[in-house]
Amino acid sequence: MDLYGEKFHWRREKVFNGQTYTDFLDQIAESHPRRKKIYLVHDNAAHHKSEEVRDWLARHGHRFHLEHLPPYSPEFNATERIWHYMRIQATHNRYYADETEFVLSLESSLQKIQSNPHLVSGYLQPFL
Repeated sequence: MDLYGEKFHWRREKVFNGQTYTDFLDQIAESHPRRKKIYLVHDNAAHHKSEEVRDWLARHGHRFHLEHLPPYSPEFNATERIWHYMRIQATHNRYYADETEFVLSLESSLQKIQSNPHLVSGYLQPFL
C-alpha cells in the first residue's frame, strides 16, 4: 500500500520465494516514477532475505529504502491490518465450495482495495 498515494500492490502466487518476490519488486518499480524513492517495510519471511532478492537489490536497490520489522511484531506490520480487513470482507463466516471460489473472493476484495484505497485508510492510520 502506498501510504501517501493511491497505489495498492499485490500478487497471487502459489509459491513464495526469492524469484516471485523479485517479480513483485519489478512490478512495484515499474509502477513508480524513476525519480521517486520507494520505501518498503519487510517482515522476516525467508524470501525477503533470499539470494535472489539480495542480487536484485544490488542491481536496483538504489531506488528502494528497506526497513525490516523486528521478529514477531505483527503490531508493526501494516499488512496484518490489511489481512484483518480481508478476513472481515472475504473470508469470515463464509463457506467456499472449492479453492477457486475462495481465491475469487480474495481477489475481488483486493481489487476493491486497489481501486478504492480509502477503504483501508482507517486500518493504516497508526502508520501515517
